[in-house]
Amino acid sequence: MNVTIIGCGYVGLVTAACLADVGNDVCCFDVDRDKIALLESGGIPIHEPGLHEIVARNKAAGRLSFTTDPHRAMTQREAIFIAVGTPSGEDGSADLQYVLAAASEIGRHMESFTVVVDKSTVPVGTARRVREAIAEQLTQRAVNCMFSVVSNPEFLKEGAAIEDFTRPERIVVGCDEDVPGERARETMKRLYAPFNRNRERMLFMDVRSAEFTKYAANAMLATRISFMNELANLAERVGADIEAVRRGIGSDPRIGYHFLYAGCGYGGSCFPKDVRALMQTAQEHGHSLRILDAVSTVNAVQKQVIVNKIVARFGEDLSDCVFGVWGLAFKPGTDDMREAPSRVVIAALLERGARVVAFDPVAMREAKRAFSADLRGEPDALARLTFVEDQMDVAAGADALVVMTEWKAFKSPDFDSLKARLKQPIVFDGRNLYEPQGMDELGIEYHSIGRARAGASTEGEAVRSLGTPVASF
Repeated sequence: MNVTIIGCGYVGLVTAACLADVGNDVCCFDVDRDKIALLESGGIPIHEPGLHEIVARNKAAGRLSFTTDPHRAMTQREAIFIAVGTPSGEDGSADLQYVLAAASEIGRHMESFTVVVDKSTVPVGTARRVREAIAEQLTQRAVNCMFSVVSNPEFLKEGAAIEDFTRPERIVVGCDEDVPGERARETMKRLYAPFNRNRERMLFMDVRSAEFTKYAANAMLATRISFMNELANLAERVGADIEAVRRGIGSDPRIGYHFLYAGCGYGGSCFPKDVRALMQTAQEHGHSLRILDAVSTVNAVQKQVIVNKIVARFGEDLSDCVFGVWGLAFKPGTDDMREAPSRVVIAALLERGARVVAFDPVAMREAKRAFSADLRGEPDALARLTFVEDQMDVAAGADALVVMTEWKAFKSPDFDSLKARLKQPIVFDGRNLYEPQGMDELGIEYHSIGRARAGASTEGEAVRSLGTPVASF
């Protein structure tokens, strides 16, 4: 099939590469000339395991091309995917300016029946607005061209996006119940047939329900994370081990183990934005989502828990302290720094006068860009933040090590070497990578999430290890 993807970001590029890899002729369109030039030269603007190889293979085979020419991209195409960004507006709602601009561009160039696929994460009712934007351009051109707008939300996990696309758990498609909608349904069936052979994964529904499904899924996962973080904070106060609790409740098949890990909060491009957007949609319709309001609040507070522990151990004035940080991306397998907990923790340490030495296996370039923006106007704070190229170098002369991302490289380090480099053998673990008893035996003072500090023998000591709550900023 002849397919166009509008938007060469994370979702667009993964979608394009995977569709091309099963034999489709895929054209990627973007208004960012630098991004298209990078892709044409063999580069990749994002980090996603396996993506570079798939793009290179299909580009060489002539199945994948890149352009800034809208006429080339949007004429004589059977399906056009809109996969542009939908950033949060000031009120938390999804900003649809790029989606609607893409829709208008489609209307300016469409010449034959086309299935227009909303792949971007968009609020309920967006398909109608996309349909109107396309129809307006067709009217101005005096072109009578049939088309259908469908909703096909993505469910891609950063770091595992290729696997998620090629071996999906479900393929959600929202279609209208009319003649164009029926044609669109058949087009989508053919397009996804290579990913749907072992069992039926396609879930057809009305367009609004499909739009709603994406937000509902991410809101549920965010809820599980915040719920476990709430329990973790209580577990620490009462002397329970949240890891044991997780195993106990996760063994119930009605609950399961996914997204039940306590930590220092969620981040990234999806959960924070989608929770806010769903809350804003509810508000626009005179309704409130009290659970999601709590989920968002809990997550904001959770990003301060590690800061609280550090302050409880070293005091408010950290001007004589150096902290090494392992992990900057919001999760392993990606270089995404959007709303990463590390940004909150490092900013809090710098605000209290500390020096910070940081390392991430993948996200260093994005991290430097993010912190330059975060600390714009604070040259002294920025000068106290250093990035190093070796993970053990963060520990040299540091008062403590802070673990913020659960990269595999951090899970079994050389603890003897780590202790030798640290000024004091102290670890603050925001991802519960290590066992408290094991760290105690190694002679490392260990502070984790939802587990009484190693060596703490009373409930009072466990409570004190949490520290005094630090206000969000």
